[in-house]
Amino acid sequence: MERLDKRLAATGKWSRKEARDLIKSGRVTVEGTVHRTPETKVGEDAPVMVDGVSIAADRPVYLMLHKPAGVVSSTDEPGERTVLDLLGEEYQNIGLFPAGRLDKDTEGLLLLTNDGPLAHRLLAPKSHVDKVYYVEVSGILDQEDVEAVRRGVTLGDGYECLPGELELLSSNSAHITLHEGKYHQVKRMLASRGKPVAYLKRVRFGPLTLDDSLPRGAWRPLSNKELKGIFSQ
Repeated sequence: MERLDKRLAATGKWSRKEARDLIKSGRVTVEGTVHRTPETKVGEDAPVMVDGVSIAADRPVYLMLHKPAGVVSSTDEPGERTVLDLLGEEYQNIGLFPAGRLDKDTEGLLLLTNDGPLAHRLLAPKSHVDKVYYVEVSGILDQEDVEAVRRGVTLGDGYECLPGELELLSSNSAHITLHEGKYHQVKRMLASRGKPVAYLKRVRFGPLTLDDSLPRGAWRPLSNKELKGIFSQ
């Protein structure tokens, strides 16, 4: 917890005196409620706004989202519901974007941030950040599929995928781990094996594992442990 005037001053946009004056004039809200007392204690992740604009724009934000199907991994897509539409008002105008994409019909873990350099590093091909998906297919998965993924599947357009891992969970479900992120890669790999994907969910992205307590469409800030993990990539 920290004082509200100190939180404002920490952005560098206002002195402590200017921050106190803003608060006393009723221009500052915490979680949507006006606070006029500079000494008010606020939590580290409490959304603070000045004149309706989030001060979070002045610091990096890292959110874990459980993306539901039917939502696009975009910040602005006419006629579509985007991942930003799932967030609270305080996160709408601070430059957040998804670090990587999931197909519209794919569910699971998505990292949202306004930290461009970090996102670039995580997505750079040379980083080979692991991506793990739970997949269900139309058809029967077998040991030949496991070996094909381990060797590296060749797609219909001739692209040779990097070797991955396929862990069979049942006759038609598995965990598949990729070390690259090509367009529709999981779907194209398994389609080339004659086993089209019926359901797909990303459960891990690098050091981040989808929080089982997050329902579809819900989100939360990354924990300190998770932040250390992504910065160590």
